[in-house]
Amino acid sequence: MRVYLESVGCRLNQSEIETLARRLSAAGNLIVDSAQAADVCIINTCAVTTAAGRKSRRQIRALARDCPRGRIAAIGCYATFAPQRCAELANVAWVIPNAEKHRAGRALGLIDGDSDPDHNAAAACVGALRGEGGEVTMRTRAFVKVQDGCDYHCTYCIVRLLRGSSRSRAIPEIVAEVQALVSVGCQEIVLTGACLGAYGRDLGDGNGLPALITALLRHTDMPRLRLSSLEPWDLDETLFALWENPRLCRQLHLPLQSGCDETLRRMGRRTDSTAFARLASAARAAIPDLAVTTDVIVGFPGEREDDFQASYDFVERMGFARVHVFPYSPRPGTPAARLPGRVRHQERQARSRAMRRLGGELASRFRRRFIGREMAVLWEHQRADGSWPGLTDNYVRVTSAAEDDLFNRITVTRLLGERKGCLVGEIAG
Repeated sequence: MRVYLESVGCRLNQSEIETLARRLSAAGNLIVDSAQAADVCIINTCAVTTAAGRKSRRQIRALARDCPRGRIAAIGCYATFAPQRCAELANVAWVIPNAEKHRAGRALGLIDGDSDPDHNAAAACVGALRGEGGEVTMRTRAFVKVQDGCDYHCTYCIVRLLRGSSRSRAIPEIVAEVQALVSVGCQEIVLTGACLGAYGRDLGDGNGLPALITALLRHTDMPRLRLSSLEPWDLDETLFALWENPRLCRQLHLPLQSGCDETLRRMGRRTDSTAFARLASAARAAIPDLAVTTDVIVGFPGEREDDFQASYDFVERMGFARVHVFPYSPRPGTPAARLPGRVRHQERQARSRAMRRLGGELASRFRRRFIGREMAVLWEHQRADGSWPGLTDNYVRVTSAAEDDLFNRITVTRLLGERKGCLVGEIAG
């Protein structure tokens, strides 16, 4: 069967769709790169914000237009949040919620009902990274889900309701998957989870994430290992010693959500601005050239103008390398949806624009620190204009006009200047 896969939303969703691709390919299906060529289209949906829900519906409609005779499977968070609305969209033949997502291949008849969808994870990884003629068609970075669900109670967040309680995969299983990706040439793994910092606690291991990182560095040959989002209260400063290993990418994504302590209290966040600043300072002291990236919500119920200004000023002082900004979006079933003091839509949008401008300035300031230096860059695909985009280990976007084939190579690169939101590089030597 020819299958087209698409994902909306977070890195966790991306890791799930990549894992599904591996399993489907290992079961004999052909993963195609366009909906027009598919018999079945599978979309992993998102519902974390109202905008994400709209985008999920829009993408489903686009699949129906592109593949009018194909069947669509809507899976994941929006399928859990609004199953009836998904089912009413054109060409949607299956609506599969998060609780059944791991059996999606069976439900669609694409994996033998007698086989275990998690069987031989290593072979499944290898099988899915090969094209129809046996050539490698992999991404340069692979997202590996190690944990799902969340036990925290942030008042604005619907993830706990959609994904359930925290649960972790076993370390040997993760090690096998990562080493299988190494065997087909993958250069970077991004560990993902709904609450990555809680990894291992449900297995009775309070040292779960450090133990997992240590095992992956010790028992695999992956050139780069990157961590996705980590709640700041899940981090102990002793973790930073692991970055003595240069294979661990120098980036920490620490969701702030607000730099105003009163807003953080209403959000149910288990930190405050002082504790957050202390943690970020310790991380930067231990890890040279570290990129600290973050998420910020603006327009949360009860956020006054001076609260927003306090958050804005804190973000500016922190000097983040990248800031993802979200206007507050009420989600049914969450405590924040019932809070008084709703901020008007126009004001939320204005605050969002101001915070995004600041985020752009901070990102540029961080990039410019590295002009004139040589850094290792992992190169991705070649663009239509012949240029190559790539990433340093500390998440600086670089572009090069090199004539050589740079796909999936890590090269030492001279960083010459800044242009259009990234640095311009020249291959050294």
